Amino acid sequence: MRDFYGVTLDTPLMLGTAQYPSPAVLEAAFRGSGASVATVSLRRESGQAQGFWEIIKSLGVHVLPNTAGCHSAREAVTTAQMARDLFDTNWIKLEVIGHADTLQPDPFGLLEATETLAADGFEVFPYTTEDQVLAGRLLDAGAQVLMPWGAPIGSGLGLNNRYGLRTLRAAFPDVPMVIDAGLGLPSQAADALEMGFDAVLLNTAVAQAGDPVAMARAFALAVQAGQLARAADPMDPRDMAQPSTPVIGKAWL
Repeated sequence: MRDFYGVTLDTPLMLGTAQYPSPAVLEAAFRGSGASVATVSLRRESGQAQGFWEIIKSLGVHVLPNTAGCHSAREAVTTAQMARDLFDTNWIKLEVIGHADTLQPDPFGLLEATETLAADGFEVFPYTTEDQVLAGRLLDAGAQVLMPWGAPIGSGLGLNNRYGLRTLRAAFPDVPMVIDAGLGLPSQAADALEMGFDAVLLNTAVAQAGDPVAMARAFALAVQAGQLARAADPMDPRDMAQPSTPVIGKAWL
């Protein structure tokens, strides 16, 4: 697995902390998932019941603050600076939302905020689309990680543009990439890792499942399977059938 700003994760699963039925379910789901990273929102932390931050710290995972809900570069930069002070980390999952319905990233605001934050010593994880031109600009601006969406946040649609994601992965083979947003099923997470992505980030698929703890365990198994499958060098798809039993030496009647 590629490292993230010098940090090698124990598992390729990042999990959000929003929308769980209770703090107890949040904690149990995290422990069942084996996630290496918890994403946390400054706005959510400020409105949580006392003890939320204590739960997150007790999990022993890396904390990735985000700028969820920001709709301009200026707002995202301010939120990131406040998050660094609160969570004591240079990591920031940068979100600059450009469309209220799809929650699609604003490419112009995202690039502007990435330049500002990288120059200020932040280690930026930009939530972006699968656009290769934008990806290159974000890397030039100082980002060393990319977080392309699989589908709109909370949609559960999986990997909407497989061609775009596959070509993005191939275009920047040495850049750590995380599929962020849109995953609804463990099979979709396994699929992303089989395609060569380094990790997946999800929240709604676990938090809003009928049994969040069981779903978290399912994703834990899925990312392990996807990672092992990728490392095993899977066969390429074929247009023609190929018999698994050879016909050479077969007796003809």
